[in-house]
Amino acid sequence: MEYVSVDAQVGDLSGVLDPARYLSHLSLVSGDLLPGARAFATDADHYDFSSRRCVKDLALRAVRGAGSQEMEVEFQHNCWKHDQDLLIRYVGVSGFAIDPVDEGRGTDLGAVTLDEILPHGDGCTHEIACWDGTLTIVCRDLQATWTDTACSSKS
Repeated sequence: MEYVSVDAQVGDLSGVLDPARYLSHLSLVSGDLLPGARAFATDADHYDFSSRRCVKDLALRAVRGAGSQEMEVEFQHNCWKHDQDLLIRYVGVSGFAIDPVDEGRGTDLGAVTLDEILPHGDGCTHEIACWDGTLTIVCRDLQATWTDTACSSKS
């Protein structure tokens, strides 16, 4: 990722996730994103690690439509942090890459660490870093939808 650090150093602690540089840059470029990408990227909960709608720790469940102009990427909650799943629909897809750490993993990239949405000549790029690889999609725009799960009924 260009701005989000998934291996920051804070004092003596290394390997810290730090979206601060990205969030600062996002405030400058968010107007260049189409409405769906802008809404998802600038949502106050997106990078708030204590929020139930923070993408950190979601698990990549499915990638549908790879190689087509419309794709869906589905992320599964974990009940200790999230009470909703996340579905992202991409339109006008012009690029798609899965870069697993281990070639035999396919789309099993482990839990999400963080993501980054940036303006691009074709619309935007959405890079999603996971513990075991990265998923990158170039598209015209995206629509993120959170849906309730069995965890939603827990207090």
